[in-house]
Amino acid sequence: MALNLKVNIARPDDFYQELIDMQRDMSEDDVQLMNAKLILIMANHIGDQDILSEAMTLAKS
Repeated sequence: MALNLKVNIARPDDFYQELIDMQRDMSEDDVQLMNAKLILIMANHIGDQDILSEAMTLAKS
């Protein structure tokens, strides 16, 4: 399995808006914690270490 870099979200603008709305009225520390939780939940769903490593490398660059 390879990391899918093509648009794969049916309504990406809606997803982005929901993500931004979740952060409204939160402190920076709370946003950081929420983002960390979200990353771990999504990483668990993906479950493939090679894919996760590729994504982390891409995100770091």
